[in-house]
Amino acid sequence: MTTNIVVVRRTVVALAALLVAMLLLMLPPFGGAAAPAATRFLGSNNSCTRRCGNISIPYPFGIEPGCYHAAGFNLTCDRSHHHHQPPMLFLADGLQVLEISIPNATVRISIRPKSIIDRAHSMVNETWRVDLTQNGSYPYLLSDSYNMIDDAGCELPRRPNELMSCTAVNMPNIGDGNYTMGYSLYSIHIGHSFYNIQIRRLSATIDLVGLIDVTDLDYYNYTYWHPDDDDEPVSVMLSWIIANHSCPTRATANMSAPECLSTHSICQDAFSLFSASNDDSVAYGYTCQCSHAYQGNPYVADGPDACQDIDECNTPESYSCYGECKNTPGSFLCVCPAGYMGNASILHGCKDINECANPKAYSCYGTCQNYPGGFQCQCPYGTYGNPYTKDGCITIQRKKEFTALSIGLGLGGGTSLLLALGAPFITRKIKLQKVKKMREKFFKQNHGLLLQQLISHNADIGERMIITLRELEKATDNFDNERVIGGGGHGTVFKGIIDLQVVAIKKSRIVVQREIGEFINEVAILSQVNHRNVVKLFGCCLEAEVPLLIYEFISNGTLYQHLHVEGPISLQWGDRIRIALEVARALSYLHSATFIPIFHRDIKSSNILLDDRLTAKVSDFGASRYIPIDQTEITTAIQGTIGYLDPMYYYTGRLTDKSDVFSFGVLLIELLTRKKPFLYRSSDNDSLVPHFEKLLAQGNLFGIIDPQVMEGEDGEVQEVAILASACTKLRGEDRPTMREVEMTLENLLSKKHIVPCITAPRTPEDETIIEYMPERITNEASRQYTMEEETFLSTSYAR
Repeated sequence: MTTNIVVVRRTVVALAALLVAMLLLMLPPFGGAAAPAATRFLGSNNSCTRRCGNISIPYPFGIEPGCYHAAGFNLTCDRSHHHHQPPMLFLADGLQVLEISIPNATVRISIRPKSIIDRAHSMVNETWRVDLTQNGSYPYLLSDSYNMIDDAGCELPRRPNELMSCTAVNMPNIGDGNYTMGYSLYSIHIGHSFYNIQIRRLSATIDLVGLIDVTDLDYYNYTYWHPDDDDEPVSVMLSWIIANHSCPTRATANMSAPECLSTHSICQDAFSLFSASNDDSVAYGYTCQCSHAYQGNPYVADGPDACQDIDECNTPESYSCYGECKNTPGSFLCVCPAGYMGNASILHGCKDINECANPKAYSCYGTCQNYPGGFQCQCPYGTYGNPYTKDGCITIQRKKEFTALSIGLGLGGGTSLLLALGAPFITRKIKLQKVKKMREKFFKQNHGLLLQQLISHNADIGERMIITLRELEKATDNFDNERVIGGGGHGTVFKGIIDLQVVAIKKSRIVVQREIGEFINEVAILSQVNHRNVVKLFGCCLEAEVPLLIYEFISNGTLYQHLHVEGPISLQWGDRIRIALEVARALSYLHSATFIPIFHRDIKSSNILLDDRLTAKVSDFGASRYIPIDQTEITTAIQGTIGYLDPMYYYTGRLTDKSDVFSFGVLLIELLTRKKPFLYRSSDNDSLVPHFEKLLAQGNLFGIIDPQVMEGEDGEVQEVAILASACTKLRGEDRPTMREVEMTLENLLSKKHIVPCITAPRTPEDETIIEYMPERITNEASRQYTMEEETFLSTSYAR
């Protein structure tokens, strides 16, 4: 029997729940064994197809391998249709794709609904079972924000007296339906594994027909449908996520989400999307969104497709700006135009300022006339002049008097002008004479102080190393701040060029006699030092209030900067032990090879410069001291850096060569552990040295040694640790000399097959290699710095 039935339905609707799920499950599983690895898309790739017909294909979707994020995001472009039909895009090879949205994280697909025709039964129960909770690693699910369940199929009445009814049963937790004639609409709830629809025939004379599908609300309208007609395709909206990952937590707050590559993007976790339990504590994946006031593709790292700032000022009314709009990154400014005040974010919110209500506030001393956005100020009738200055308007009767006055002022002004033009030349001449006298004064003052120390060792060195202030001003663009390359403990360092050679120029920050003495001391020391591991002094300038030092420019920073660089990779172990040997050679040379022993007093990683080949150069001799040749120690004011300072020198004020040995031992521990001596605190509140001693005594150095050292060492760590422990003994007489330290490190390098740099020939007695055994490392050694730490915590030094 043929029945003419008209049913209300949507023209653009998504696939029935079962059909959608079955086709989704036909796609390759996300992260499966055969799926390609996830791809990080860093920018535009010309080899990737980004359009199929009229459909754009943004990343993380793609067609070719390497052009999409992972399996599930791979698409197929079918160009085999007739030439007058555009190519068709498919999700894998099953579902036709109509649209891809990055901001909404959705894909709209096309599919045919399933109709029901039954002529034999009075009631039909149709069940489409869809296990939406088993999508696990798959990136798609039915969108509950865009889709509704569409139940169309109750027959319209053929005669007015026939009552027809449409009933939907067994729809768990879906709320009330919105019923129309023969039509029901229900909300989709993610997590339910089945939807049962019961269609009941109330009249035995008509067929039972129906259609059930999932509907895309954005493409909803009404049309007519007949069960004998071919089903027209309808659309469904699918949501997608980056599956099996979550956004960074607070513990990893400095990390970005793996696929949120755009600079201005944020990560949003997808909670309870695949779970019927609605557990909002578990993230099954995430999506990326552009930050507020940005638009574009957050999955792209750079280029025009990435998240770009929205220029709100192109359409200011859309952003409630009715004044002057100025775009800023991620925002915009909206202010009232000049001459207006009020709220520019509301229509007609800017009101004209009546400047004439208070004309003096706007420097108007004449007749004020207001107009929109401004005002006009004129001298009153019968006057002329400048109405914007007080008493600037002059009556016409006083014009002649004013003219005579003007002539007098003009003559006087001419004379004043001549004096004014000549004044700069006179002033400059006087200033140059004053500067010249000041430079001569400083030269005599500093020259006398400097030569008093230099001539006692080398009579011809004073004049040879003197450089004029004019040369230094030219070399540093008059000591421009852009030439500053650092600051030592005793001054600011500038980069300059003298005689086509790049040099470093140290200039004192504070002009006090103590600082002058330290600069002179550094000149006196470096002028007689000639060692490849000590920074070379080229000369000094005595024409400033404080002498300036000129020494070789070391371009590769300090050991501190290389050792404590951000990230897991620092200096290689081979470079660290070689640098330690070079510093030991420099200190050994200063202690014993110079005419008069020199104690550095401030050995630390920030005072060790490295050149392009990572060769060590000991620098900053402002705290150094000469030791008379017939003495082994002197008593001085305490100077040094907390964490590196010899405790015995701190307690007694007696400076010996063993004070530098202690600081070098701390430097060895810093090279082994990559810990900062002046900041480190253990869980027991021990500083670096006592904590290192404890772990060495317990045979548990692995708890503090830098992992990168453990990867590169070949049995040397234990020996270097024992040497560092010997150098940091509490009693100076228990420590080795720097010569013995140098020989021990050379022995370690020879075992490691690293050729050391050429040094002075050894005498037969030097061939004895000093080894330091851990038998003297006791609990006393672990506790020896308790008093030092308490003292340091309550004391601060001025460097």
